[in-house]
Amino acid sequence: MDKFEKVDILLVEDSPTDAELALRALRKGKLANHVTWVKDGAEALEFIFRNGAYAGRPEQNPKLILLDLKLPKVDGIEVLKRIKADERTRVIPVVMVTSSAEGRDISASYKLGANSYIVKPVEFERFSETVAEAGFYWMLMNKAPE
Repeated sequence: MDKFEKVDILLVEDSPTDAELALRALRKGKLANHVTWVKDGAEALEFIFRNGAYAGRPEQNPKLILLDLKLPKVDGIEVLKRIKADERTRVIPVVMVTSSAEGRDISASYKLGANSYIVKPVEFERFSETVAEAGFYWMLMNKAPE
């Protein structure tokens, strides 16, 4: 996919295995037509705010961001903080998808404006179902502001 095509879902995940599982689940749920995968928090911020390698990206925001918490360069909490602090991006639904079930991570995510917090199931089938259900809800069921 050309990095400057329309993007509906931004997947921010440093683990190639977890990213492939998420992409497979989104494909299975027919939600993977316009997914961009970035591998660290710095790249996510460049994509979202259209600078660096993504300076030429169209102004359209993703309809959904699936954001891992533990990322290289810039962690997911900082990415979330910057998204929700900016008027241009604060309404984008952000779903934290992470292996951390720690109360402080959950609290911090919601305090900063996360729309949902999903702990990654260990087994593939459950992980696949969880990602597909989250994608289905936020892309098809949820009504977002224009």
